[in-house]
Amino acid sequence: MLRYSMLAPGDRVVAAVSGGPDSVCLFSVLCELSVRLGVTVAGVAHLNHKLRGEASEEDERFVAALAAKFDVPFFREEASVGKAGGNLEQRARRARLQFFSRLIREGKADRIATGHTRDDQAETVLFRLLRGSGLAGLAGILPVTREGLIRPFLNVSRAEVEAYLDARAMSWREDGSNQDRRFARNRIRHELLPQLAREWNPEIAGVLGHVADLAGEEERWWRAKIARLANKLMVASEGGFELRAEDLARLPKAVARRLIRHAAGNLEFEHVEKVLDLAKNTRGSGCLELLGLRVERSFDWVRFTAGGRGPELMNATRPVSVEVPGRYRWAGSEVCFEVAEKPQRAGCVRLKWNGRLAAARLELRGWRAGDHYRPWGRLRDQKIQEMFQKARIPSWKRGFWPIVTNGSKILWVREFGAAAEFAWEAEAGASLWIWEEKNGES
Repeated sequence: MLRYSMLAPGDRVVAAVSGGPDSVCLFSVLCELSVRLGVTVAGVAHLNHKLRGEASEEDERFVAALAAKFDVPFFREEASVGKAGGNLEQRARRARLQFFSRLIREGKADRIATGHTRDDQAETVLFRLLRGSGLAGLAGILPVTREGLIRPFLNVSRAEVEAYLDARAMSWREDGSNQDRRFARNRIRHELLPQLAREWNPEIAGVLGHVADLAGEEERWWRAKIARLANKLMVASEGGFELRAEDLARLPKAVARRLIRHAAGNLEFEHVEKVLDLAKNTRGSGCLELLGLRVERSFDWVRFTAGGRGPELMNATRPVSVEVPGRYRWAGSEVCFEVAEKPQRAGCVRLKWNGRLAAARLELRGWRAGDHYRPWGRLRDQKIQEMFQKARIPSWKRGFWPIVTNGSKILWVREFGAAAEFAWEAEAGASLWIWEEKNGES
């Protein structure tokens, strides 16, 4: 507990107790050490998975009685994880994490302690190794998580746990599903690890725990470095993040892979490689759909977005009527309008205001297919789509590209400027000034 600063004086910790030996031992140890550590055991948390009928109800009653014996609050929740589709173990784990997060969010605890042991760590590392996990996966069960979970027993063996309980004549519940060989983790626990201990290394659990410790320290160092690199290379985009394909492609693979995982979450190895291939693709375009994540390449940029963000962004860029003066939020920026003889800031575009424009009905909207106009300084009318191509504007930015119109006529377009018809030509009097601000900067 001291090595990873799991608990600080004054913390309130809730023990996650299933009724099995590991969690019962954890709860007892926390109660014994609470005064010495200066922390409060704020309760016991039990999730009834409803998987084993009456046995599940007996587990809950056992844990409730244990909490009452030690005079601490009992927090319970139930989740019928067996009725949903998909991987049963993953669903159960997800339900537990949601339960624990809610307890912390509601102020019931500062930390949730779980009873994972060195044996659990060995099983996890071996399981992930067999699945082809990378270094992050080999870190196994983390001692401390950002969500507030702590695992004080990762250096304690299951045999030591049972010896502790036997010495104190403490009882626990046995979960019959832990013997079910249909689950891969049970086959590793009861068949593969014992075989490795017999035939290869009797200290195999400790060896795998050491691997997890080494990998975990490596990953903690990398996380800090990658976070700094992400702040430097990645920029917020409409609905996600983007970075230059060249920046990603030129990074060493070890760094590039970690940067992708930082941006996109814990993707599978083959998915990370597909993103790298997309960044290196000389064609400069493409799209990947990966586990609810969309990765797009357009010209020089790669963008990462979660699925389902399109309608939300379209609602944020619906056409709006413009009153002058005024400021209008637009896809991460503000488009600003004022009438004056001189601009209040640098970087403004100046348009005629006398005559027709003074009574104009202005509208701010996004780009539409077929839009065209003649920018000031150009000899002919041009399609904005062609201007996007020449300027290498990524495809995902185009639908949110701000355009100011007066009826069917385009007055102004971001980066491409004022229409020649409405451009200011040294007339006397006030002018219409248009500029765009993002994060308080023009």
